[in-house]
Amino acid sequence: MGDAWIIDAVRTPRGRGKKDKGGLSHTHPQELMGQTLQALSARQSFDAKDVEDVVVGCVSEAGEQGGCIARMATLVAGWPTDVTGVVLNRFCGSGQQAVNFALMGVMSGQQEIVVGGGVESMSRQPMGSDGAGLDGHNRHLREMFPLVPQGISADLIATIEGFSRADVDRFAAESQARAKAAIDDGRFAKSIVSVRGPDGEVVLDHDEHPRPQSTAETLGQLEPSFSQLGEYVQKGDTLTFDQKAKSVYPDVAEIDHIHTAGNSSGIVDGAAAVLIASPDYAKSHGLKPRARVRAMATHGAEPVIMLTAPVPATRRCLEKAGMTIKDIDLIEINEAFATIPLKVIKDCEMDPDLVNVNGGAIALGHPLGATGAMLIGTVLDELERRDKTTGLVTMCIGGGMGITTIIERI
Repeated sequence: MGDAWIIDAVRTPRGRGKKDKGGLSHTHPQELMGQTLQALSARQSFDAKDVEDVVVGCVSEAGEQGGCIARMATLVAGWPTDVTGVVLNRFCGSGQQAVNFALMGVMSGQQEIVVGGGVESMSRQPMGSDGAGLDGHNRHLREMFPLVPQGISADLIATIEGFSRADVDRFAAESQARAKAAIDDGRFAKSIVSVRGPDGEVVLDHDEHPRPQSTAETLGQLEPSFSQLGEYVQKGDTLTFDQKAKSVYPDVAEIDHIHTAGNSSGIVDGAAAVLIASPDYAKSHGLKPRARVRAMATHGAEPVIMLTAPVPATRRCLEKAGMTIKDIDLIEINEAFATIPLKVIKDCEMDPDLVNVNGGAIALGHPLGATGAMLIGTVLDELERRDKTTGLVTMCIGGGMGITTIIERI
């Protein structure tokens, strides 16, 4: 198996994912992805015609994000028509999977230079706009696995693990504080590229979701987001979502609904792109590598509780790399809900001081299909800033999946 080098990683700012209100809400998602491709071309000395594929993660593949947005983004970027694009959907892990597939293509020797990335415009193409629901409206599947919304799953995990409302609010406040420190110190500046409008004007050049004034006390005043949803009965069903979850976990008497808008990931727009090349291509074209991949893994878990699989995915990835968690210098765990990193930290015996050191999706937002690609760039930037070597990125994924990638600076 050959080596795959990460040459560069860029991302847009994260704009608030509110229709007509967020900084990127008037920018077509093809433009978001296309502008990250343009940024790679501007920053690195490669001929875009050489790029053998652009692999893009996107969750809501409908409307403006339908029609193979990867290919459309290459055209919007002004790249040669030789360059192909493909879109994949692994729910929230889509962007990270896109980068992993790009890495695999180069490692296999079948490709020399590839881009992996992701895009999601949640203000223009909201969650659920693909019409699939929780289970594709397949009654047979629903009878096998009574799937529930992710917020219910997160509250179920917290209930089983014994995480309190105070625990998740403290974690959320720390995410906000860390993000503020990172922004004030300019730690995201290396990767962020300004998004521009049709006339070249800058429409957004900074992450606009953080709420740095948040404290555990102010977060504690927010109402739980999923208690009413837990009492909802889907058409054709007889059990509420809470009852469905408890039918699979009968030892749980009542689900403690502790997640709120303040300790869950923010809804935002954004895109990211990671340039990957073989050592031979990089050397012959004067491209300086920043990192290599050490290992990649996915793993499944029980799909009703849904969000626990980063734990086995991380263990599998460490085993593939021949490493232990003590060999990892920095860790990014997507903060879909505060209880997820809390569980992964506990079960994988991670040092909390090495996890999400610049904040996470609670503060910065989670543009679904783009987040995983963003996190790879984030951990790489911070490894360089601290002069550290190894970084691990892991995410929980809908349907009961997890994904993990380990990179090593060159």
